[in-house]
Amino acid sequence: MPSLLLRLSALLLALGLSACDDAPRFTKAEPGEARSGGSATVRKTDQNAFSLPSANLPPSRRVDFSVGNSFFRNPWVIAPSTTTARDGLGPLFNTNACQNCHIKDGRGHPPPPDATNAVSMLVRLSIPDAPAYAKVIEQLGVVPEPVYGGQFQDMAIPGVTPEGKVRVDYTPVSVRFKDGTEVELRQPRLNITQLGYGPMHPDTRFSARIAPPMIGLGLLEAIPDEAILANAEAQAKENNGIAGRPNRVWDDAQQKTVLGRFGWKAGQPNLNQQNVHAFSGDMGLTTRLRPFDDCTAAQTACQQAPNGNGPEGEPEVSDNILRLVLFYSRNLAVPARRDVGTPQVLAGKNLFFQAGCQSCHTPKYTTAANAAEPELANQVIRPYSDLLLHDMGDGLADNRTEFQAGGRDWRTPPLWGIGLTQAVSGHTQFLHDGRARNLLEAVLWHGGEAKAAQQQVLSFNAEQRAALLAFLNSL
Repeated sequence: MPSLLLRLSALLLALGLSACDDAPRFTKAEPGEARSGGSATVRKTDQNAFSLPSANLPPSRRVDFSVGNSFFRNPWVIAPSTTTARDGLGPLFNTNACQNCHIKDGRGHPPPPDATNAVSMLVRLSIPDAPAYAKVIEQLGVVPEPVYGGQFQDMAIPGVTPEGKVRVDYTPVSVRFKDGTEVELRQPRLNITQLGYGPMHPDTRFSARIAPPMIGLGLLEAIPDEAILANAEAQAKENNGIAGRPNRVWDDAQQKTVLGRFGWKAGQPNLNQQNVHAFSGDMGLTTRLRPFDDCTAAQTACQQAPNGNGPEGEPEVSDNILRLVLFYSRNLAVPARRDVGTPQVLAGKNLFFQAGCQSCHTPKYTTAANAAEPELANQVIRPYSDLLLHDMGDGLADNRTEFQAGGRDWRTPPLWGIGLTQAVSGHTQFLHDGRARNLLEAVLWHGGEAKAAQQQVLSFNAEQRAALLAFLNSL
């Protein structure tokens, strides 16, 4: 034990952390820290690490998980079809299966230069708010582009014209650390071409979004509203430049405004509605909550195309299928952390706190006793997110509002599982549009309320940077 403490002290000194007044906050792993999802945590770390059911899900309930997985994984087909449970794709869509975007239930990516379709990155569209659209804004959070709607769809069934093509170009941006090390970031530039329905509104706003990981969503849904609102209150009291705000969004089922927590701008209130809007926007599939195809008045071929609705008017995604997909998405487990007690990871954790990253990336919660699934109730979880909106500066701005989120605002993304991105998704592209090619680039893009934290990181030397990354990769 003395030799371990000596090695830890030596490493902390090498990283510039004093053993006196600036003593490290963490000298050992916290009890239960490796179990990010509480009792639901799983221990797989390979390419299937994000695809497992909650560890505490009993065998009797894993059948529904498997069936939900099949509807999440397998492609939907064009109507009419003999495959009546999975027909109705389109007429306009971005992909034909959920897994195509959420690769192995993980993170999407922007399209490479030679891609014919964006697939796991979509583009949101809107025009500036105006009083005449007050009811639309209340329920959708935006005013959709009049011809192309709220989401750009670059694929279509035969006989219907796709909305166009999406590509992304990049401009290099150089950032220098205090020790002289330079890092080249890339600033994306979105290009929309081959428009199928004429020009867009001249003031159209665009927002590129990659598909986020699916793990732990049921646990995030089980965090009490009060805990999220308490984060905002605590940040306001501290008055240190961090000022997270909750989004307030429309609940389609309840027909009222509630707390938002899902999506890059916290624009959805719960998982069921998130799934419903994904079925509609991403694949052109109807549900009871959204019983219409995602076609605008200008897209007549889309409106006239056959659909997969049942003879009794049942939507293309039946209530039972929607229930199974909801059960699946709620119970995708969070993998356990690795190496939580090693000296380098502990040093990186201290640096994470020293930079103030935990001000937005709130480490820990206890889920509600009345969670939607009993396995998700009363769990001590560590998602590292406050689920609030923060002004992230001009560099990350999409200049597109969404309910109460401004054009520079983004919800703090959970960090759990982030170190397994390469293993699961085969890449390390981060942030809402995938511009960051690794975690260090993602950190360096932080601005606005996170500018002070970014400046702290820019002062770190090579050993400190390596420790910070070791901590992030342990999550």
